[in-house]
Amino acid sequence: MTRVAAIQMVSSADVGLNVDGASRLLREARAQGARVAALPENFAFMGVAEADKFAIAENDGDGPIQSMLASLASELGLWIVAGTIPLRVPGEARLAAACLVYDAAGRRVARYDKIHLFDVEIPGKDERYQESSSVRPGATPVCVDTPAGRLGLAVCYDLRFPELFRRLLSLGAEWFCLPSAFTAPTGRAHWEVLLRARAIENLCHVVAPAQSGFHDNGRETHGDSMIVDCWGRVLARLPRGTGVVTAEIDLVRQRELRQNFPCVDHRRLPT
Repeated sequence: MTRVAAIQMVSSADVGLNVDGASRLLREARAQGARVAALPENFAFMGVAEADKFAIAENDGDGPIQSMLASLASELGLWIVAGTIPLRVPGEARLAAACLVYDAAGRRVARYDKIHLFDVEIPGKDERYQESSSVRPGATPVCVDTPAGRLGLAVCYDLRFPELFRRLLSLGAEWFCLPSAFTAPTGRAHWEVLLRARAIENLCHVVAPAQSGFHDNGRETHGDSMIVDCWGRVLARLPRGTGVVTAEIDLVRQRELRQNFPCVDHRRLPT
């Protein structure tokens, strides 16, 4: 079994403050025995306006946020799933919302660009999001081998698209990580049930680090960072505020469940 951590933050428009907070929480996760720790979406920056992220965007493989992540992973001997950071895309006016994975030696071993972008008007509220105005959607599902098993990467709004998780399952995923900044209204309605559904239907563990609370733009994120096992049981959660939750991913039990209840092998797609 391998202990993993989900980190919850209330990120602001101050990159330095956010990075310091992320560093402290990653150290806390390691102190609690985690070998893999995951940060939430937009952990380093949540600006007032959607376009604000252009000012702090980095080139792929070069920049202070990426350097901090690599250095801290190496120092702590900790795998880090680094939420998302805005990366410039050559020849493209928009940015990538990139989830980067660093191994315990500080090497970057995976990059996933968020595929499904949040272009939504929140029901019952004067709240509208147009993520595609500044972010270029990714196109490629990504899995990577980690100490906790083969990891399938997804981000926030991806949670609503089960076909992505089926694709990750077909690529060998044994657990999913879902860095998020779910809005408060949609989070209250759907966050837990969707996380548990993705775990149950794929017989995969799910680790979901989240943003929680009120941000500089006045908007509220739902929080409730969660670790769910492959049977849909919530192993750990943090409803509000900042902090770390940990739990163990038990791949032996997961393989036994997949053998005894082989629903993932019973899939039949219509032609």
